[in-house]
Amino acid sequence: MTNKDQLYRKYSIYLKEKYGEKVYKLPINLPVSCPNRDGVAGYGGCTFCGEEGAGFENLSNSIPIPQQLKKNKDYISKKYKARKFIAYFQNFSNTYMPLKDFKAAIKDSIIDGVVQIAISTRPDCIRKEYLDFLKTIQDEYKIDISIELGLQSVNYHSLLKINRGHTLGEFIDAVLKIKNYSFEICTHLILNLPWDTELDVIENAKILSALSINQVKLHSLYIVNNTVMGRQYKNKEFDMISLDEYKRRVIIFLEYLSPDIVIQRLIGRAPEENTLFVNWNTSWWKIRDAIEEEMKREGKYQGRLFDYLDGKAIKRFL
Repeated sequence: MTNKDQLYRKYSIYLKEKYGEKVYKLPINLPVSCPNRDGVAGYGGCTFCGEEGAGFENLSNSIPIPQQLKKNKDYISKKYKARKFIAYFQNFSNTYMPLKDFKAAIKDSIIDGVVQIAISTRPDCIRKEYLDFLKTIQDEYKIDISIELGLQSVNYHSLLKINRGHTLGEFIDAVLKIKNYSFEICTHLILNLPWDTELDVIENAKILSALSINQVKLHSLYIVNNTVMGRQYKNKEFDMISLDEYKRRVIIFLEYLSPDIVIQRLIGRAPEENTLFVNWNTSWWKIRDAIEEEMKREGKYQGRLFDYLDGKAIKRFL
């Protein structure tokens, strides 16, 4: 839990407290897709998503999983003297594959030093058979399991505009299913979608808090060339909010968010090649530092406005 001196509950500190030392992610890139790309839930994918998905810095998906892990592990171990790792299935929807292939991929990721397996996927790709298998892996190998769900926004009108292929309902359903297991849940959000307002930002925080999500990962929207959103951006069909407004939205989100929820990041790294807009042409760490400085200066911190659950409106009558 955070307090006003900590500003927000940082992921790096949480991992160190949990595992006794620093833990590093080893990204895994598989040749998988998404149901809103192949016609199951839609075609073309999310309007902001390029051909590489989110893993623009990953190794090629043609490289076998053990080799991807070894190469990344050797580099990180040497550079940071790391000993504990998270095998991170990062790109696209990693539960959107035949169950036998999923089982093989997960087993390939269990190497020396891996203390957790993190699986990034979509809310509409969560099925009991896959969760049951992950539970057996957790119990047999004593490895933690976490599921990262891409939500992006609780505003279902915005989800429709970006061709997300699911709504808030599927996200809630996925969370409730996962909570039947002892897996942690991380939710991905984009706080500067052009159609979202400050009210949506607050509602993001309220819904994640009400669902007792374990972690959250914040992104800022970047515009990739040769995508639907790229064409919309060129045609000036929407406006991007300013950097100052993004910082304001992050702070408001944190203030309304439960102090128990871990923050994996406040803003993501993004590719500069083949993009039309990336983080207001500012280094991600400068934006993060500016957010933290503003929070310190204004006396704001995660959970400061977290006072709306558990029948808050009628407490004064008790």
